[in-house]
Amino acid sequence: MRFQPKLLSTLKNYSKEQFYTDLMAGIIVGIVALPLAIAFGIASGVTPEKGLFTAVIAGFIISFLGGSKVQIGGPTGAFIVIVYGIVQEFGVTGLAIATMIAGVMLVAMGVLRLGSIIKFIPFPVVVGFTSGIALTIFTTQIKDLFGLQTGALPGDFIHKWIVYGHSFNTLNWWSLAVGLLSVVIIFIMPRFSKKIPGSLVAIVLLTVIVYFLRTKFGITGIETIGDRFTINASLPGVHTPDISFQEIQTLLPTAFTIAMLGAIESLLSATVADGVINDKHDSNTELIAQGVANFVAPIFGGIPATGAIARTMTNINNGGRTPVAGIIHAIVLLLIMLFLGDLTKHIPMACLAGVLVVVSYNMSEWRTFKSILKNPKSDVAVLLTTFTLTVVFDLTIAIELGLLLAVVLFIRRISETSNVAIFRNEVAQPVYVEGATDTEKLVLPKGVEVYEIEGPFFFGVASKFEETMKQLGDKPKVRIIRMRKVPFIDSTGTHNLENLIKMSRKDKTVILLSGVTDEVREVLVKVGIDRLLGADNICSNINEAVRKSEEILALATESHKK
Repeated sequence: MRFQPKLLSTLKNYSKEQFYTDLMAGIIVGIVALPLAIAFGIASGVTPEKGLFTAVIAGFIISFLGGSKVQIGGPTGAFIVIVYGIVQEFGVTGLAIATMIAGVMLVAMGVLRLGSIIKFIPFPVVVGFTSGIALTIFTTQIKDLFGLQTGALPGDFIHKWIVYGHSFNTLNWWSLAVGLLSVVIIFIMPRFSKKIPGSLVAIVLLTVIVYFLRTKFGITGIETIGDRFTINASLPGVHTPDISFQEIQTLLPTAFTIAMLGAIESLLSATVADGVINDKHDSNTELIAQGVANFVAPIFGGIPATGAIARTMTNINNGGRTPVAGIIHAIVLLLIMLFLGDLTKHIPMACLAGVLVVVSYNMSEWRTFKSILKNPKSDVAVLLTTFTLTVVFDLTIAIELGLLLAVVLFIRRISETSNVAIFRNEVAQPVYVEGATDTEKLVLPKGVEVYEIEGPFFFGVASKFEETMKQLGDKPKVRIIRMRKVPFIDSTGTHNLENLIKMSRKDKTVILLSGVTDEVREVLVKVGIDRLLGADNICSNINEAVRKSEEILALATESHKK
């Protein structure tokens, strides 16, 4: 395992000009990250400063140790649903322990070089839970967007909407106006400037407007962060939670979800960034950095962190090209928190809700969701299952069952593409010979049958082969199993093959294998099929197998005459 942070390679030829562009990008991203970190912290069911602590500490570690030049780490919208659920069920201490366990998992994934395997998670699963998270985030913001008086909200999706339905008579028009105006500003801002994020403009502008409405005109009902939280604008304290084996057992499934989602989000973000800056990130190094960040952040009061696509793109668009920009972003965010953190108490909750509504809209990928619905039914089933489970239940169940369904449907699809063909001397069908450029008819001696397996010989196909054997019920003198189109064989396939050889001995039928690839032959040798069958009975091609069968028939005829 090679652990090589991008910071080390980029500093070798670092210039003053690059430092200046990284400095500017870092300052802008740091300013942008402030309201998002606060919003994600509040929406996750923790205090605003916990979101800030995460952006500072995890953001610094991810840039310092990461495998991407431009990745910006911190709290993200994807974790809102998970974190909120953990806090409701296990409290803040449970969240800290689950995040630390997830950090260890991420480091282990990087050390074991599993970074590339993460990329094989089916696309419908990723879109399903991402869209489900987006809808759930939108649901959590209805209360603040409309200024509803609901009291404590239930944790599940359906009961939240039931409570909203009973509470819409408490709607606050000022809050709704602030929330909708923030959404409008975020959407129209790119027309004026693509470098200055609309979320930052919306929060600054509406915070000033609401401050004057409250102080100069005495308008009430527009709730701010300060009305709900006491902002602790100071350095975080160090607190290591007491971890017991029982807590690890209880929180392990939740930690696995955090680790999987963190890995997927961070590597997706890094991959998107690669395409923009024409670079290639080190996925295993990135996973290790993410793991260290998630292990350390909870010690300082942080929550789960991962690569943030929006902030990473802001970094790139403003000239950031090395991890120095990400480090500067964390430092700038820390300085803002320490010296200007008290001002954050004036930010309207409805404005933060508007920001998160836009975040959820961007996460929803509704166009992609719609296009997948036109795909084969198996993809649609995986998409809708993952989406529904994410919304109605939780992400842990959604990822597990979504992946399981995807695997089952994939096995079924592979099984359907595999085939077992039968050739006898009385059947006038062409038989393809290994290495031949043209189709030729192979004349089989009487008493010889050829069974050609096309596709992988694994547990999904082995039963099909066994059923074919049972249906025939005949007893030829020689049975050639042609395996030139078998790329691999698993333990179920070797077990079925072993049973066939043993049963054929009782029927006095000789089994020959033809066209066995090197990979398949290696497996057969390991499990002892070559010894059971006889090494001479594993032929390199069908012509050799037919000649061998002729010899066997000739010997049988001579023996019978004697």
